[in-house]
Amino acid sequence: MGREQLIEMVKDTAAHTEAGTMRQAPDVAKVKADVYINPDRFEEECAKVFRRIPLMMAASCEIPNAGDFKTMETVGVPVLLVRGKDGEARAFLNSCSHRGTNVATDERGNASRFVCPYHGWTFNQTGDLVGVASSEDFGAVDKDDLCLQQFPILEKAGLIWVTLDPKSTLDISKFLSGYDELLGAFGFENWHFFESRTLKGPNWKIAYDGYLDFYHLPVLHANTFGADTSNRANFYSFGPHTRLLAPSTSMPVPEGMGAASQADKSDDDIPVESLLDGVWTIFPHISIATFYGGSRGVMISQLFPGDNVSESYTVQNYLMAEPPTDEIREQAHAQFSMLETVVAEEDYATGIRQQKALEAGFTDYVYFGRNEEGGQTFHGWVQKILDASDEELNDLF
Repeated sequence: MGREQLIEMVKDTAAHTEAGTMRQAPDVAKVKADVYINPDRFEEECAKVFRRIPLMMAASCEIPNAGDFKTMETVGVPVLLVRGKDGEARAFLNSCSHRGTNVATDERGNASRFVCPYHGWTFNQTGDLVGVASSEDFGAVDKDDLCLQQFPILEKAGLIWVTLDPKSTLDISKFLSGYDELLGAFGFENWHFFESRTLKGPNWKIAYDGYLDFYHLPVLHANTFGADTSNRANFYSFGPHTRLLAPSTSMPVPEGMGAASQADKSDDDIPVESLLDGVWTIFPHISIATFYGGSRGVMISQLFPGDNVSESYTVQNYLMAEPPTDEIREQAHAQFSMLETVVAEEDYATGIRQQKALEAGFTDYVYFGRNEEGGQTFHGWVQKILDASDEELNDLF
């Protein structure tokens, strides 16, 4: 049903464009400003959202080969992703079972084994403890009890989800709510990792609100995307995940590729680029946006809470559908640089000012209009997650 659903969304957007209308929420919604500035709420979100809900930690093409690994730290949890000789991706707590030091200290690389830099204990790609340094002096231990702790993981649609709780019983496939079938149309498993960088931002929800909002585009991004960019978007939700499609052709996509330009085409003639147009968000922290820097690419933004309620950080990953030539590489760098300006100097700079204004303590609520259904959906799901016990999580999706 993946392609049929994609066609349905494109046709719906094209119809709204012809009619000069858009999909809208039933009413204006308001959210307590306290959710952005309360330290206790922030700690609860880190524990109940980011440590219980599956997080999209990497694209498959970031670790395509046996032994490829990636490390990262999320809400204080050090994570090691590695692809084994069997082709399976696994996620471990990046912490030696001897004294707890990281067993992998590089951000990316390739290794057949991971040797702890503190005492030399050695682990293989499946997390097994295979070597204890000076074992005759150390004493007898059961190596099977001292493997790296493993996190639940699922690799689908060329993306890798990890739940930062070794004991979690949440079904990751159920959490995806069928959204992975739609994302599979990108074919990310065959794409190419280009580069990444990290940006600092305001409270993670203030930052994420912007990814769910086209309303601000012609105002905040007048000098980058253009003042004639549409501020409208249709929202399509799949469980907690949301896709935004613009009922106009003013976003920077090749002529004839925008979803809104497909009204008169037969289903078979709609190009895949049009079917995948717009911004795809994966709850609670991912945005996927298509751009054309020399050739087709996407920026996958991974948003994480920072060290306190007022901070977040975003890892921007740029993927390309085809291996870049030298000429395309230069254009891709220019595109990626422009996107850094858009997010850091426009979106996040504005969000940081918003954060400080809310922290002054005079604002009771912020508002999300009928044209901002994505934000309404997002905040509703954050509250649902916070209110649910561990046992109730599977029933939410």
